[in-house]
Amino acid sequence: MTEYTVEFVGTGETIQVSEKRTILQACLDAGIAQEYSCRVGMCLACSAEIIEGEVTQPAARALTDAEAETYALTCMARPQSDLVLDRGQYPPSIDDAATDAAAAADD
Repeated sequence: MTEYTVEFVGTGETIQVSEKRTILQACLDAGIAQEYSCRVGMCLACSAEIIEGEVTQPAARALTDAEAETYALTCMARPQSDLVLDRGQYPPSIDDAATDAAAAADD
């Protein structure tokens, strides 16, 4: 079983994550406060921008194909290489959804 180093930008936190585990589960096991909510790849609360490296996250339904190359949903993402992640960074689609919801509320 291969393990990869996952480093979080600006926090000094680094963990080892098996290719078989999600980044979120490894964070929780290590006592790292990673934000999350649904744990099924839908809410985007656990989103992180991929600065370096690659993940696999086939069940991350809330991301477009293009976003899945640049953002990881840590509840679904499994490392495929060493990673550098910037937690709390959200894909553009979340801003689009918030704008659409605000516009609908104004109607």
